[in-house]
Amino acid sequence: MAVEVQNKPKPSSSGSSATLLSVTIRLLLLLAIDGFLIWFAVQAFGQGFNSLGIIIALVGAGVNYIVLVRDMYPLRWMLLGLILMVMFAIWPILLTVFVAFTNYGDGHLLTENQSIEQIEKERYLPEGGAAFSWTGYKNAAGEYVLWLQNAEGESFLAIPGQPLVPGAEAQDLGELDDNGIPASVGEYEKLNALLVASDQTIPSIQFGSETDGVQIRSAREAAQLQQKYVYDPDTELMVDQETGTEYRAVEGTWRSTSGSGELAPGFRDNVGIGNFTRFFDSPAFRGPLFRIVTWNFIFAFLSVFTTFALGLAIAYIYNDRTLPGRKIIQSLLLIPYTIPSLITIIIWRGMFNNQVGVINRTLTDLFGIAPAWTVDPTLAKIAILIVNLWLGYPYFMLICSGALQAIPADLYEAARVDGANAWQRFYKITLPLLLVAVGPLLVASFTYNFNNFNLIFLFIEGGPPIANSATRAGHTDILISYVYNFAFASGRAKEYGLGSAITIIIFLIVAVITLF
Repeated sequence: MAVEVQNKPKPSSSGSSATLLSVTIRLLLLLAIDGFLIWFAVQAFGQGFNSLGIIIALVGAGVNYIVLVRDMYPLRWMLLGLILMVMFAIWPILLTVFVAFTNYGDGHLLTENQSIEQIEKERYLPEGGAAFSWTGYKNAAGEYVLWLQNAEGESFLAIPGQPLVPGAEAQDLGELDDNGIPASVGEYEKLNALLVASDQTIPSIQFGSETDGVQIRSAREAAQLQQKYVYDPDTELMVDQETGTEYRAVEGTWRSTSGSGELAPGFRDNVGIGNFTRFFDSPAFRGPLFRIVTWNFIFAFLSVFTTFALGLAIAYIYNDRTLPGRKIIQSLLLIPYTIPSLITIIIWRGMFNNQVGVINRTLTDLFGIAPAWTVDPTLAKIAILIVNLWLGYPYFMLICSGALQAIPADLYEAARVDGANAWQRFYKITLPLLLVAVGPLLVASFTYNFNNFNLIFLFIEGGPPIANSATRAGHTDILISYVYNFAFASGRAKEYGLGSAITIIIFLIVAVITLF
């Protein structure tokens, strides 16, 4: 009996080479990404951004896990999106939550060690300390020396880390001018007044030894200064060497134990729920808060209602296929949607200008009136709703046009047979079926307008101001613009911790709206 032998195909050497090449390229790319992420993380940790460094390290670990583990292969197609989501969505949320429980803001931007280091740099002239006029010199290596002259006419050469040298004993001096100041000191060349004024390094250098050290106080004076503040880690007190006053850190602020006086800068510290209780308990915040929240809901509701109503009306009218010029008119009505909202808002801002705006000029010519759009609170709110109507109706016109096409024509024919008029057909058939399709989009639009910062800030910056308000608050402010004005643009100390706490409150409000 003949036995038939089948030869198995040998693996293609070209296929193996291609696989090896692809794996090599993948690993090289991974190494390059790892190198960049490691460098980025080291930079973040080195500059004190520990949370960012941790996030970068986690992203790097996730990238390696997804690329190297075979079971994670499907996630490779989403890798870039996942990285962007972590870096620009998850991390900012976590950072906002963290900052909300701290005193982070102007005067509290540093860590405790950085704050101590900054305060301990301050110097004072003790009683009996010598003061000098000074002239600076610099060599090619960027090193400095000073030529000092006291009130008695004595001269000294001050070199960093060395005792002061009397002028008569100094070596390699250049030619002395009429004031007894040498043109050079060895390899050190004299600095002119302009160079000294622009030099940011020389004031931080201590010239001379520790016992007779001299530092520059001003453009004309140097003195034997001593350290003014010394931190005692055992007692956790900052002691003023000049007055003996002691300062203790209280929630990131160095406060005098005697009850009067503070030192700056402070440092970041945990304050628990202090920002939240301050927001609800302080009359300064509570005063305009109810008015702002009420307008916030009214603005969001009216924005959704008016844009949906106008968009639906246009879509319903032009749903008639027999209407002449239907497609051209619909295309023209979409123009507001094609222009960036930033440009549109600025254009409307100019049109509503009280003095030279085209709207007021037209109303003045026709009716002899010039409404104060940016001064009267009610008119300002109406103007904002008009601008938002212009920005938002094309969106609802588009989605309503699509939803209307999906409603079966048989329903309308049956309604006509039953004797239903046009209003009844719209109210009983069109609107209920339409709301099923666009209902989620209405909720999304409400959420968007609830936080429509761009319109409020660019159009009128939340104005006009609320009279007698202790904080910067305007009649058209919504919560997010109020928080922005308070945390970033109020012209006073910026309080990022309090701003983050209010942001969380806004998030919870929006979450509740979305759920219900």
